[in-house]
Amino acid sequence: MKLIADNLRITKTDIQNALKAYDPKPIQALVNQCVEKGAWAIDVNTGPLGKFSERGMTFFIEAVQSVTELPLLIDTSNPVAMRVGLEAVDNKVIINGFSLESHKLEKIVPLAEEYDADIIGFLLYPDSRVPRDEAKRFEIALELFEQADAAGVSKERIIIDPVVPPLAWEDGIVQARAVLNVIRMLPDLLSFPVRTIAGLSNLTTGAGDKTKKRLVEQSYIAMLAAAGLDYALMDILDHESVSVAKASGILAKEELFSWGMVSG
Repeated sequence: MKLIADNLRITKTDIQNALKAYDPKPIQALVNQCVEKGAWAIDVNTGPLGKFSERGMTFFIEAVQSVTELPLLIDTSNPVAMRVGLEAVDNKVIINGFSLESHKLEKIVPLAEEYDADIIGFLLYPDSRVPRDEAKRFEIALELFEQADAAGVSKERIIIDPVVPPLAWEDGIVQARAVLNVIRMLPDLLSFPVRTIAGLSNLTTGAGDKTKKRLVEQSYIAMLAAAGLDYALMDILDHESVSVAKASGILAKEELFSWGMVSG
């Protein structure tokens, strides 16, 4: 299970200020921290960027890849910004992402074929609603693969995000278990090794108690690893949670074990 840092977010005040001033130093410092903590990749969450999408995206990509050669996830719903990011990036890149929304199928998916990039597909209805059961998630997964194939994107390029729900939802805990089943069953359903990704922080959206939040996230990351998750999008600066994720990945995937594999 590869760990992707979700720490670089436009919603953070210091990152917003860095963008306003076009000052790369706060971004570079954060990325350096993520690299030091063992991130496999960096999610570059720029948001839509509005009318400054071209300059803003170029600024983000150049700032990040000036200090790391790790893979980058370009995380924006703006197709113009996405194209600019793909043009600017030299590192391995993953498009994050698309759903069954018409503008994403028309404008985002073709970029994966054009730039020979992997792309994340979200199990959401066209109106962005989250399906309430496993059967609907499977139906949407099949539709995502069909739409990608129609755009010339091979199934091997697709990484499925089953969309982890907040536990605060009325049926959040039931849906969280459904996500685990989807991760387990998708490869058998589609008869090839489907890759999956999950955003851990979604689970505890709205949680006020940080101790409880971390306990629940650590428990769920172990369950995700056991289900066969390939990529976990998480706070890579949370040392304890990262240690749990790495140990869980070892127990879930490795055939041989030694204590030297476990980091404290």
